Amino acid sequence: MLTDTMAARVLIVGAAGSGNCLLQEGLAADHFEVAGARDEQTAVRLAHSWKPDLIVLNAVLPGTEPYETCRRLKHDPRTLHIPVALITRHAEALQRLDELQSSPDDFLSSPVEHTQLLARVRNMVRLKRTLDEWRDRAPDARGSGDGDTSVSGARAVIIDPSDAACAMVRRALAQDGIEVSRAASATDVLTQSEADPADLVVIGLAAGPADPLALPARLRATPATRAIPMLLVADPDHRSRILRGFDLGANDWLLRPVDEQELRVRARNQIRRKFDQDRWRADLGEAVELALTDPLTGLYNRRYLLRHLRRLLGSSHAHEVAVLMVDIDHFKAINDRFGHAAGDEALRLVAGTLRRRTRVFDSVARVGGEEFVVVMPGASPSDARAAAERLRLAIEAIPFHPAPPVRHRLTVSIGVAATGLAACAGNAEVLIRHADRALYAAKDAGRNRVEFAQAA
Repeated sequence: MLTDTMAARVLIVGAAGSGNCLLQEGLAADHFEVAGARDEQTAVRLAHSWKPDLIVLNAVLPGTEPYETCRRLKHDPRTLHIPVALITRHAEALQRLDELQSSPDDFLSSPVEHTQLLARVRNMVRLKRTLDEWRDRAPDARGSGDGDTSVSGARAVIIDPSDAACAMVRRALAQDGIEVSRAASATDVLTQSEADPADLVVIGLAAGPADPLALPARLRATPATRAIPMLLVADPDHRSRILRGFDLGANDWLLRPVDEQELRVRARNQIRRKFDQDRWRADLGEAVELALTDPLTGLYNRRYLLRHLRRLLGSSHAHEVAVLMVDIDHFKAINDRFGHAAGDEALRLVAGTLRRRTRVFDSVARVGGEEFVVVMPGASPSDARAAAERLRLAIEAIPFHPAPPVRHRLTVSIGVAATGLAACAGNAEVLIRHADRALYAAKDAGRNRVEFAQAA
């Protein structure tokens, strides 16, 4: 039993009967928490209150309406992120799934083999918990997509020695606008993914001298292909190989002879799932960037600066650290005379100069309206003073034309503090406060100059 599914909650929906009892007993024996619901109303209520990790709709039992239940769950913002698996007779499933406005996340043919059920349940629980982590990290990000998300334009890669199998996959997926290319090996997939990552990899597990599972293992272990879903295709007598492939990171499987409609449904599900995760990843990256950077200049903000400086000073390998507090002289006059757009341009010009004229391992942040801070690890007091003077001269030379051909001379006052001061050692806030006092001393002394903090 995998520890990441311990105590996972599974809700089984369907009329009472021996089939559901066997499902519940089988999953409970593998340490899942299992609850049952007879009808749609009870299922939706439990989905809201009990918050399961997976909902299994058993459509085989008489008197159930699993398709409507699925549609309702997938259109409810409170439950659309919960994976739904549909158990039904194969022919009926393929006929009805295309009619659904919101498809289930997986489907199984009755009678369900316990080992296959367990593998798919574990896979969907992992998916649910991964998406929950994305939501927790970026709560304002866009939600998971619904079953109507178009997959047209997606790109799939097939690895199969059979020409006929590759042609069938192309023919089937082309009906959904999915472009299919063929690769001879994992190396080919990796090469293609560097320029244009695929949205799905279909792998035919053919018998032969080489280990057929080395391919999915390598794809999942490589960063460029780690997030690409994998769909395995194998013969019915290779079920143990498929289950092993699931343990290695495969996302879904099909048994030969492949039904083209089933292939389309499973491919669409995997590609839509990848699109959802791509959106979460992009939204999280954007949220992190917005939390740590200044949107006008692209520099770090005060939050990042303090965290970074505390980390530098708290490191066991910490050496000298210098802080430069930089303030644009007479900035209010720029806004008053030329307007706020000119003021914003002045900020961007100064920010760009600070970024270009500092070392690659220095950090530059905008911490106030016209105030910037440069953190210089490993800089002695004399290094910091020299760097501050170079920055002052570089900013003074900026060609700033707020109202062409009028040129406005930009200047800055800079206060410098370093850990060489006993009072500053090991404390980020104190170091910044000393640099700020030095900055005010520079302004009091006439501006456009550098002043060094003096020990109390």
